[in-house]
Amino acid sequence: MAKDCSFDIVSEFDKQELVNAVDQVKRELISRFDLKDSNSEINLDADKTITITTSDDMKLRNIVDILQSKMVKRNLSIKILDPQSVENALGGKIRQIFNLKKGLSQENAKKITGIIKDTKLKVQASIQGEQVRVSGKSRDDLQEVIKVLRGKEDEINLPLQFTNYR
Repeated sequence: MAKDCSFDIVSEFDKQELVNAVDQVKRELISRFDLKDSNSEINLDADKTITITTSDDMKLRNIVDILQSKMVKRNLSIKILDPQSVENALGGKIRQIFNLKKGLSQENAKKITGIIKDTKLKVQASIQGEQVRVSGKSRDDLQEVIKVLRGKEDEINLPLQFTNYR
């Protein structure tokens, strides 16, 4: 009798790498000539949001660009950033908050299970909290599911990781 194989689909990020990326941006804000005296700030709040405060829209775009490049260099997907609208802050400054996406929402989990069912492979997908477990008898089918989901990552609009492969 063949044993079932399985893996979990999750959407997470490495917290320490994110802390390091934000710290690198802070150092660059101090040293970069066009941002040095702008009193710009970037803060990571409890692994849930990143807040950028600066004097004008051009500097905000530059800081966001620096943040995204530092994240990419540290193998963090920029899809975890959920930008909110730009708002006015004290002292004539502007502020933008980026919520950090972590975990699969019910809606995204249902979308993923729908994609898996559309493949017509002999696998079962079940939603378990903020992850989706995929199981089947054939490891080849599981590999095919991973390949299909990697191809549809733009449609899901979340960075996916495949963990707990057995």
